[in-house]
Amino acid sequence: MRSYLDFEKGVAELEAKVEELRALADGDNTVAIGDEISRLESKAADALEELYASLTPWQKTQVARHPQRPHCVDFIAGLITEFTPFAGDRKFAEDNAIIGGFGRFRGESICVIGHEKGSDTEARIKHNFGMARPEGYRKAVRLMELADRFNVPVLALVDTAGAYPGIGAEERGQAEAIARSTETCLNLGVPNVAVILGEGGSGGAIAIATANRVLMLEHAIYSVISPEGAASILWRDTSKAEDAATNMKITADDLMRFGIIDEIIPEPVGGAHRDPPAAIAATGAAIERALAEVKTQDRETVRRSRRDKFLNIGRSIS
Repeated sequence: MRSYLDFEKGVAELEAKVEELRALADGDNTVAIGDEISRLESKAADALEELYASLTPWQKTQVARHPQRPHCVDFIAGLITEFTPFAGDRKFAEDNAIIGGFGRFRGESICVIGHEKGSDTEARIKHNFGMARPEGYRKAVRLMELADRFNVPVLALVDTAGAYPGIGAEERGQAEAIARSTETCLNLGVPNVAVILGEGGSGGAIAIATANRVLMLEHAIYSVISPEGAASILWRDTSKAEDAATNMKITADDLMRFGIIDEIIPEPVGGAHRDPPAAIAATGAAIERALAEVKTQDRETVRRSRRDKFLNIGRSIS
């Protein structure tokens, strides 16, 4: 069953009416009802297209968090063959919030690292809602170092509200683990590409997204803090999250203009959750283009261009 967001109420009513008419259709009035169904479907499609053509930053935040939006495991299943997952950081434990391993993308070897939120209650608890602990980032470092040693490109699939802020995580060096992971990204001699799938939250995202090419799905968000977190700090009122989202410039269009990301990946009308296979296919094509731009460079050029990219962010903004 499709889940609708609050601002999709009008579309939800039209599509519910279509389903009602389909249930009522029988041999005697199939033609008449079929015409009405076609009319309502067209009206619903137009309403959906018009709605998604002008989403506000807060509405995009809701779309980025949609429970039926495809997650890291869906992109791996759709794009990566022969995927072999790795577990553990060889220091403390396994962290299921970070999925990582090696496989093949378009026939070529690739290392994949991504945040997994989970698609149901059991999976969300298992994956800690995509909020990684220090061992998750240390596992990412372990994988990136292996990829660098064997000259394998790295793909990061980012979808997290942020790193886990629990006491245990802080005791085990959360900030240091994020910093080391970011440093490892910067030092890679192999190309790396990051894709913001849904939420890209703070250091928890940048720890694996410091890449030669940063791609972003059309309705994803990417920011230093969540709108709710910003509202609680600025106004001590989380109900002002919508105002925070509007002023933080967290959408793909804003970030493209600032030079923080390199490409916006179009989503199906109504968001990636309406047609996951199409969203995954478009993402695969964008990843292929991004890797092709970098893979012919030598190791030092790959490393230097990545560092320059991040050092130059904001310098050309007036």
